[in-house]
Amino acid sequence: MKTQLLSKIADRSAVTAVIGLGYVGLPLAMEFCDAGFTVIGYDITQSLVDLLNSGTSHILDVPSSQLAAHVKSGKFTATADESMIARADTISIAVPTPLAKTRDPDMSYVIAAAEAVARRAHKGMLIVLESTTYPGTTRDVMQPRLEKLGLIIGEDVFLAFSPERVDPGNPKWHTKNTPKVLGGITPACTETAAALYATCIDTIVPVSSPEAAELTKLLENTFRSVNIGLVNEMAIICDRLGVDVWEVIEAAATKPFGFMKFTPGPGIGGHCIPLDPHYLAWKMRTLNYKTRFIDLASEINSAMPDVVANKVSLALNDERKAVRGSAVLVLGVAYKRDIDDMRESPALDVIRLLEEHGAEVTYHDPHVPRYTEEGHERVGVELTDAVLAGADAVVIVTDHSSIDYQRLVDKASLVVDTRNALAKTKKSRARIVSLTPTAPRA
Repeated sequence: MKTQLLSKIADRSAVTAVIGLGYVGLPLAMEFCDAGFTVIGYDITQSLVDLLNSGTSHILDVPSSQLAAHVKSGKFTATADESMIARADTISIAVPTPLAKTRDPDMSYVIAAAEAVARRAHKGMLIVLESTTYPGTTRDVMQPRLEKLGLIIGEDVFLAFSPERVDPGNPKWHTKNTPKVLGGITPACTETAAALYATCIDTIVPVSSPEAAELTKLLENTFRSVNIGLVNEMAIICDRLGVDVWEVIEAAATKPFGFMKFTPGPGIGGHCIPLDPHYLAWKMRTLNYKTRFIDLASEINSAMPDVVANKVSLALNDERKAVRGSAVLVLGVAYKRDIDDMRESPALDVIRLLEEHGAEVTYHDPHVPRYTEEGHERVGVELTDAVLAGADAVVIVTDHSSIDYQRLVDKASLVVDTRNALAKTKKSRARIVSLTPTAPRA
């Protein structure tokens, strides 16, 4: 089986399926198409399937022109028909792994995908789980469902884990040139998975087991969460001491060894950093171990929207205005600059907190003209001179590069800058409040 599958991968006669066509799955599907494979994209959302089959991409990192070309050539077909999975020789699973309200893993999407694959599995198939999850998922969730069919892992079918490493909107690092870690249940599983991904990804990094691959992804994002938590706490410390945190960070970053620059902000967002460490923390709780760094970092990072809301309240007080009834304009609702991804965005918490305090909140985001939260649709406002001048406070939550920040400080009266976006502007009309006191500007 292995020899036959490797041969089909080598000559591109293998049919490749990708389950889940979001920020991870669709870019991966396009790389497989570019490598010469025929790709079946499976997703349970029919409206998304119809959109993709029309040649229209919903992902910033996938141009519609690229998608449309592969749809027209027949290399890519999206479907909500599970039976199509049976045609595949290889399957990559890239479904969401959110957290429940209790901050425990919600494995429903992975389990549903595993059961769909098991219903359609056949000998000679390679299955690779890419969804970020706790160590042991591939072996505990995927493997038993295949073995229940009488299939022998490493002989009849091949099973591996390879964590997605997607940074939406990153102009330098994308699916093809980001090194791909993978670990199989058996050496034959690792070999076949490596052969598949080597066709479309520049660097393959095999590890000894699925657990090592699963834990690699969790370490990467826990590292970021902990360090962001550290620098967010440093911002709070600097505020209490009356020191400019941005000046301190830039000075520390001149050290050529032993320091890596992280910056504070209004909180953390995206699908990975706010969620992934909790998968590891949950797993370790089942082993009677408390992950202290993870829990503390989460506590600090989760508190940052409150820090921002309090900054706005104090800034308005200094202007002899109450938060209640004040017009507050939030700039940016995406979780980071120059993208339209709002998953876990701290801006949503900042808006909620300000409204709870009685503020009349509007927002502007050039990448998110409207969004719906809990059944309520919000529509952004245009960033006109009148809107800027009419706001009692402008809060920079996401520092999109298309914003004219000099115009902002020229027209607004009060700006709370959580991202140091105004560092290079010239002194003007607006009173600027940062996370910490800042050095005088020219």
